[in-house]
Amino acid sequence: MILVRELGLILAQMIGLIINVYIYIVVARALISWVNPDPYNPIVRFLHNATDPVLYRIRRVLPMTFGGFDFSPLVLLFGLYFLQRLVSRFALSLALGM
Repeated sequence: MILVRELGLILAQMIGLIINVYIYIVVARALISWVNPDPYNPIVRFLHNATDPVLYRIRRVLPMTFGGFDFSPLVLLFGLYFLQRLVSRFALSLALGM
């Protein structure tokens, strides 16, 4: 029983860490969008490849462009923070409940 609880906590922490890393990737993507980066730079390509599929889905459902500003990364960040909070609450309830 303790082993299952510990594995659940470790899994929840790993998911939280992955979400945290992806938050940094989205923030970096938003920051480089303010300048005109070289599209052939491997870092820029990685940031675009890592975030464009999710941002495209958000833009398709919620057109969040107002006055030339794209707010879809902000929507994605709110969603990621919510998901991270949900995972941490689940891990806490798992630790206290068993």
